[in-house]
This record gives sequence, C-alpha cells and structure tokens, in this order.
Amino acid sequence: MGRVNEQIPVLRAVDGGTAKLMPDVDRERAWLLTVDGAPQSYVDLDEPTHLEFEYARRLAHVLDVAAEEGAPLDVLHLGGGALTLPRYVAATRPGSRQEVVEVDRGLLALVTEELPLSEDAGISVHAADARAWTQAAPADSADVLIADVFGGSRVPAHLTSLAYARAAERVLRPAGIYAANLADGAPFTFLRSQLATFAEVFAELALIAEPSVLRGRRFGNAVLLASQAPLDTSALARRTAADAFPARVEHGRALVRLIGDAAAVEDDDAVASPEPPDGAFSVG
Repeated sequence: MGRVNEQIPVLRAVDGGTAKLMPDVDRERAWLLTVDGAPQSYVDLDEPTHLEFEYARRLAHVLDVAAEEGAPLDVLHLGGGALTLPRYVAATRPGSRQEVVEVDRGLLALVTEELPLSEDAGISVHAADARAWTQAAPADSADVLIADVFGGSRVPAHLTSLAYARAAERVLRPAGIYAANLADGAPFTFLRSQLATFAEVFAELALIAEPSVLRGRRFGNAVLLASQAPLDTSALARRTAADAFPARVEHGRALVRLIGDAAAVEDDDAVASPEPPDGAFSVG
C-alpha cells in the first residue's frame, strides 16, 4: 500500500486572504497551498523535483534548458507561493543563488515556518513588492527571472506594463530568460497585450500552452518567454510534448499573428489579468 500523509491541514489568515496547507494523502510530506480556495503551489519536501501543476512543469523545462545540465544559475523569483520552483532549482542545480520576492508577509511566514528550507539551499526570501524589488535589483544579475505573481487569481496590473518589462530586462544578463506564468482565455485580450508589451523590449518571444487553451476552448495558463538571445524552442517543444498534458511552444510568425493589432501597455493603461471563470482553478 502507498504511504498515507497523516498530517492535518493548516489554516491561517494572511495578507491576501485565507491560506490553507492541505496534505497530500498519497505522499508523506507533500502539500497543496491555496489562498481563498485558489491553488497557489504544490510542494513535496522529500521530492522537490516532483511538480504536480502543469504550469510549474513548463517553467521547470525553461529552467532545465537555460544552461548545461546541473550548472548553477542565478534566479530571481517574483512570487513565492510554497517555494516550489526555488526548491526544484536547488535540487537540480546545486550551488545556484536564488532570490525570492513575495509581497504577502503572512504567506511567506506560513510557508517558511511550516515548509522550511534547508540551510544550504542557497535561497533567500524577501517580503517586498515584485516590481519595486526588480527596479532596485542590480543590473545584469540574473540568468532567469521567473514571474509567478497572482493577487488571488489575477496578475497585478503594475506587473503588466512596459516600465515593468524594461525593469525585468535590465536585471537579466544578455542571454537571460524572462518566464511568466499568465492566465487568459479567448479572445486573449490580456495575453495579446502582454506579448505586444514584451515584444517592445525583448528580441525573442515564445509562448507555452496547451492546444485547448491556444484554440480558445478553455481558460488556462500560458507561459510567456522573453529573451534578447535565441530561445531553445526545439528543446522546449520536445519536453512539453512529453508531459502528461502536452503543450505547444509557439514562436515567430505564430506569435505575430496572435498579437495582431494589440498594443504595448503603459502604466496608465495597465489592468490586472482577467478573473478566471468559476471553477477554472478553484479546489474544494
């Protein structure tokens, strides 16, 4: 018989609502983090390379192809959650230096207390606003910038504009990769605006999403990639196609068509990502 997690759920009021850590009954030290019912992260403390969420796997694929296997990276994570991807990088790329920025101090306290990091993980956590931190961070200091920031179920407006994209580009090294977890559905007004915005700042773009999302059949996650150097889209396509829920990697002319007449977003015009339809991401 499989292992049974006998730990009890942890419920706590945090800055952004009510956070809940629910144990996975099938994995001894694995937890699902939700805030107001919206899933935020899943983490297995004994097996940090086990990624339950599809979007997390896609971001992990980006990290996997960002450098030679096992080579350490300098990574800036905007949005902390349960520190799933920082733990993944620490396990797969020992010696990496990672900064994690999370605006919700209560959530950060909950995660670091209940799901503690090892002292040698090379992960520093900071309670701060993601954009303010990025604007103040040293230039050319990150190999990868992962943006997984949601206020509830929506990407905050101030993390969608040209000024933010330029701040992210400044922090990255010349061949660095920006990777953002976004969510949208047809007609993709938000996603198209984000592609147009980052196309103003970066030379190369790509998008990773399930075909059903790209065809407008359902609301879902899409990972936006941006870099000043060519992205290894072939390697990413092979990895994402082999996932349990295969995704496509779109780039080049396909993205030009998707962007269409969408315009880059200025601060004065910025809006949060759309509210997901009822039931799109919520859990019981």
